Amino acid sequence: MEYIEFGTQKAQVSKVMLGLMRIDSMSVEEVSELVQGALEEGINALDIADVYGLGKCESILGEVFKANPGLRDKFFLQTKFGIRKEEPGFTWYDFSKDYLVKAADACLERLGVDHVDCLLLHRPDVLMIGEDVAEVMDGLMASGKILDWGVSNQNPATMNRIARYAKTPMVTTQMQLSCAFAPAFDAFFNVNMENDEAIMREGGVFEYCLEHDMVIQTWSAFQYGYFGGSFLGSDKYPELNAVLERMAAEQGVTPAAVALAWILRFPAKMQAVIGTTKLHRVKDSAKACDVTLTERDWYEIYQAAGKVMP
Repeated sequence: MEYIEFGTQKAQVSKVMLGLMRIDSMSVEEVSELVQGALEEGINALDIADVYGLGKCESILGEVFKANPGLRDKFFLQTKFGIRKEEPGFTWYDFSKDYLVKAADACLERLGVDHVDCLLLHRPDVLMIGEDVAEVMDGLMASGKILDWGVSNQNPATMNRIARYAKTPMVTTQMQLSCAFAPAFDAFFNVNMENDEAIMREGGVFEYCLEHDMVIQTWSAFQYGYFGGSFLGSDKYPELNAVLERMAAEQGVTPAAVALAWILRFPAKMQAVIGTTKLHRVKDSAKACDVTLTERDWYEIYQAAGKVMP
């Protein structure tokens, strides 16, 4: 496993991060086995959110920490807030000052901890008051309830709407990226072109993070489209799978490890969030840092997913 220096605390955090979105149907014992197995592979970073399982995922992880004294301190713990789903069938985003303060405290209570290492604003609230959001995040930092903060699924303009008022730095952003879903790279290559790939859908967030030395966390590392399904082994991506399988065989790993290595090859502080609940897949993914991809390898994988270079 390889590690990056994260945020103001300069914590050493694994490049592969275990996402816990799908643990709401698992037992405390099963989740304990999953996270401790990840730790044995060198994965010391956990990502969760208050909306996952409508709070149940955080509660289960809190029970895991309670059942295993000292385990929480071995992990970089990150959660996210700002999405509301109290009413069945209705979702909205709320970055109001009162709600964020209460939601942050609720996260800590469910997790059974006095602080998290990083807290992310989950999806952008168009009605937010940037000064208010910055005040909340600064206040949480000052209180010691969070050690760092960032955003998720937001473009640079939205990020600046908050960051310009904050006294503490925004240190990370989380964005969807995979071999088969890379609109940020599509727009980068197709600048000033007339095709759909030229459309900048994320506002240049990767370049923004490079400029501001922010950590880039990516989610849905094996998905195509918006939860369209896994491209690994899919007959929708025969050429991509052939390339991944060949490179995996050459380096003694699985195609999943190569797919993650492709993400981590971007020249920034990168973390790839994996959402599996299967320990053997966690072990496969942890080997991503053992993979060496040349620049040509990276471009071959990109084009094997159906991308055409201008």
